[in-house]
Amino acid sequence: MLKEIHEQPDALRSTIMPRINNENLPDFTMDHIPNHIFKSINRVVITACGTAMHAGMVGRVMIERLLRIPVAVEIASEFRYQDPVLDENTLVITISQSGETADTLAALRLAKENNATVLSIVNVKGSSIARESDYVLYTQAGPEIAVASTKAYTAQLSCLYLIAYQFALTRGLLSVKECGDRILKFQKVIQAVEEVLSFDRYMDKIGMDLAKTEDLFFIGRGLDYALSCEGSIKLKEISYIHSEAYAAGELKHGTLSLIVEDTPVVALATQQKVFSKMISNVREVRARGAKVILITNGNPTVDQSIYDYHIALPQLEDELVVFSAAVILQLLAYYTSLYRGLNIDQPRNLAKSVTVE
Repeated sequence: MLKEIHEQPDALRSTIMPRINNENLPDFTMDHIPNHIFKSINRVVITACGTAMHAGMVGRVMIERLLRIPVAVEIASEFRYQDPVLDENTLVITISQSGETADTLAALRLAKENNATVLSIVNVKGSSIARESDYVLYTQAGPEIAVASTKAYTAQLSCLYLIAYQFALTRGLLSVKECGDRILKFQKVIQAVEEVLSFDRYMDKIGMDLAKTEDLFFIGRGLDYALSCEGSIKLKEISYIHSEAYAAGELKHGTLSLIVEDTPVVALATQQKVFSKMISNVREVRARGAKVILITNGNPTVDQSIYDYHIALPQLEDELVVFSAAVILQLLAYYTSLYRGLNIDQPRNLAKSVTVE
């Protein structure tokens, strides 16, 4: 897992750079995805399982912000039994590292039966999902062996961002200049990920501290909430610590009763629009005795009394910081599990590819 965490800059570079042309615009020519498929779409459905579904949650925010059309994120195992509303103007995006995930494959087939266009994001060429999709974006992450997905997740995110930019450019919602400017900023995520990989000693220290806990909470708003869901599943699947992700604004609606002295809370506060709200939420859990790990975009001025650990990520546009934040949460899960003496690469009861229901 640690090896694959450190392979993420290369995985991102291999996934992103061949899909950017000389004008710094997204280009899916190598993927044989024509621009016209984006023009008649009035609704997007993203369906996946586990970590891939959490990538979809981030993708939903990006596509809705740029396209102003509704985007639904559906757990594939639920989607296939819900009799979903689909038609020829619906784009269904399925996401799977292996391309063999049984529920996601069944969701794909259901979408095609209902005349929806299916675009899949997969890592394995020739896989079942790749073969049966209308169009495929391959994540160029290379083989991922550890059960807990790391480099596949950030590569999936990068594909979703490129789709959002291409979608908006094709429909005239971003000008050529605006799209080019965004793509230039987007490329900076590779360097940011390289930088946060050097935070490993600090994450080692935090992991040692958290290894003794049995309950932990992640809180965030907007993109940070989507990231909290991924951070939580990453931690619990390899450390066996009970972990939950909550939208921070929901704390007073029941969750706050679970916060007692020394309960660890990972607070993601990377979005400027809701930063003050997040700091208020951090104060709420701190007042109940929580041990706070605060993660911010850059190094804003924050009262040191409200946290035990502060991780200041490299400064990026708010919408892009999810990449470096995801890597930090992966390192957090890794080092916490390491100090619990567990088999990190092969956690109990889990398989890398879920090919049966």
